[in-house]
Amino acid sequence: MLPMFFWAFVVGGLICVIGQLMFDVANLTPGHTMSILVVAGAVLDGFGLYEPLVDFAGAGATVPITSFGNSLAHGALMEAEQHGLVGVLTGMFEVTSSGISAAIVFGFIGALLFKPKG
Repeated sequence: MLPMFFWAFVVGGLICVIGQLMFDVANLTPGHTMSILVVAGAVLDGFGLYEPLVDFAGAGATVPITSFGNSLAHGALMEAEQHGLVGVLTGMFEVTSSGISAAIVFGFIGALLFKPKG
């Protein structure tokens, strides 16, 4: 079990290091950095490389933002096989809808419970 935690830490850390280097060295904005990492996850999934990374690193590959791109591309490709072009559009939202919905609901509850500083 210890090697699993080690590789999750290493892979997740490397993804975070790449993002930090985009901030520090390339002087990219947070929006640009997040977009690039999401697209990178989608491209890796399109080539069939992200799922082996998830199998190897577990949470180290599923927690960073690259996993969101992986989910979008994976859902789109899966639904495109069954429903064609319409499946590309609906597949992205079907796979990621629960996570997005949870973020909206918990964000709303947090806004109700806590007073923002300002």
